[in-house]
Amino acid sequence: MDSLDERFAGESLDADVWFPYYLPHWSSRAASRAAHAVRGGELRLTIPPHQPLWCPDRHPEPLRVSCVQSGARSGQQPFREGLTVREEQPDFWGYTPRYGHIEIRMRGIVTKRSMFAFWLSGVEDRPEHSGEICVAEIFGDAIGDGTAAVGMGLHAFRDPALTEDFAAEPLPLDVTDFHTYAVDWRPGSLVFTVDGDVVRTVAQAPDYPVQLMLGVFDFPAKGDPSHETPPVPEMVVSHVAGHPLD
Repeated sequence: MDSLDERFAGESLDADVWFPYYLPHWSSRAASRAAHAVRGGELRLTIPPHQPLWCPDRHPEPLRVSCVQSGARSGQQPFREGLTVREEQPDFWGYTPRYGHIEIRMRGIVTKRSMFAFWLSGVEDRPEHSGEICVAEIFGDAIGDGTAAVGMGLHAFRDPALTEDFAAEPLPLDVTDFHTYAVDWRPGSLVFTVDGDVVRTVAQAPDYPVQLMLGVFDFPAKGDPSHETPPVPEMVVSHVAGHPLD
């Protein structure tokens, strides 16, 4: 698939493009399925109060997550040393571009203990193909009066050809409104934009296929224990697109 123009028509995700589980090989599909709904031309990802922790016996920080991916491969994205695959998954290649313009139109509601994000992660057909292009990462505790620190840039992880180049700078945004976050990804170059305005550039880039990842996260250990039922974190997406660049 060379291009993507996802506008979430119908009442379910396109199973040829999207995988509604978060790294299920480390836990299981049953334990990692995203709480999501497709309606009115939007994808809604939420973390309802009853949603259990993800990998509670393995992940060092308590974490709840609803995430959909456009690719998947068992063993990718290990979060600590010595992990073994718990539930083997077949390879899934929904939309896995190598270079191009990739964008998302999204909004979110998050508390000081939650975040939402859109990132492109190496499919890891080889372990070193693990670099990550973070298009937008927004934590609730980084939202101020009329501003939000939007994380974007490059995470090297286990790719020796890359170096870390990531920052979160305050932008004049209300993240509860829709905004378009995008990257122009060329060999050796990443240009990040918000609503068409260039915000950040990085003079390096992965040179292998990536999978798109859309997710909302909750970190219970960061919350006030007196709040037994915090507001429900939500990420709403109306459009995801990707196409080759000239």
